[in-house]
Amino acid sequence: MDKLSERQRKILMLVIRDYIDSAQPVGSKTLVDRYNMDMSSATVRNEMAALTEMGYLQQPHTSAGRVPSEEGYRYFVGKLMHQAKLPDSVQHTITHQFYQARPDIEQWMHLAASVLAHQSRAVSVVTAPHAEATRFKHVELISTQGRQVLMVLVIVGGEVSQQILTLAEPVSQEQLSQTANMVNDVLGGRSVNEIAAMPARTDALEKDVITLVLQDMRRAEELVSGEVYLDGLTNVLSEPEFSDTNEGRQALRLFEERSLLRDLLARTIMDSHVGAMQVLIGGEGDWQELRQCSMILTRYGVPGMVTGTLGVLGPMRMSYARTIPTVRFVAGLLSDLVNDNVAGE
Repeated sequence: MDKLSERQRKILMLVIRDYIDSAQPVGSKTLVDRYNMDMSSATVRNEMAALTEMGYLQQPHTSAGRVPSEEGYRYFVGKLMHQAKLPDSVQHTITHQFYQARPDIEQWMHLAASVLAHQSRAVSVVTAPHAEATRFKHVELISTQGRQVLMVLVIVGGEVSQQILTLAEPVSQEQLSQTANMVNDVLGGRSVNEIAAMPARTDALEKDVITLVLQDMRRAEELVSGEVYLDGLTNVLSEPEFSDTNEGRQALRLFEERSLLRDLLARTIMDSHVGAMQVLIGGEGDWQELRQCSMILTRYGVPGMVTGTLGVLGPMRMSYARTIPTVRFVAGLLSDLVNDNVAGE
């Protein structure tokens, strides 16, 4: 049972909305005057004191108004905020941008990061779609110079890796192409385990190429996510919470040290299903770098095949009512694009 009265819920919601807009502590008189509340300042002040006692509000200074606490924001997101959707005009603009773009994974990732940063006025993070079970799609062998050959491996889902091979003796491009065609016929659509269980090839070049393909595929399978794309870093530093402190710079450590970011994503979102929203407020006690921040994350893609992660990081005072539907909408678009252009290959 909800321990807040209807009046307390209303006051908490108004304090949070006002603080999101102003970044200034909110007083009882401000609420009564600004929102034409049908109660006295004294009544509102008493209820704000009760909300502070319960841990939903904080009082930064003795004479100041109140600001939301982490628990207050969690209550707001979980119980007070309506599940708004993006305005139709914004949906149309974003959809048009994506469908005008080339069917190219990298371009989609840059565009998704740009759209999220612009719409949320926060930092965006998008990971490229990553195959949950790595399967071979295609390999090319390209003669470069002397005994050196460029091997280009494409995995189902669109991930590409390249490496230089040094052969025992020079091989013509015609022979390299024949070998690549043979490997493609033999390995097409197979998983790491299926390739590893195959009998060894008698042709030395084919055998070497398959060994290297298997090594690359195993490395890809060990990755938690695909390449990470970021945008909007200056949005966070321009917020008043970060202007005179190190809080913003601590948060940016997550993006400077990608291992921290990958760890956060692995521990928060990778076990959730596609489309599920995760809202991390104040680092949830696990990430000191996010003590003054919130993150909104979700997964996109095709469950069981190819998935990625996207979301935003901003001050705890971010506009959740605008940001959550933006993240949800862009994730839905990316899921459709991945389904149409990647998973169906």
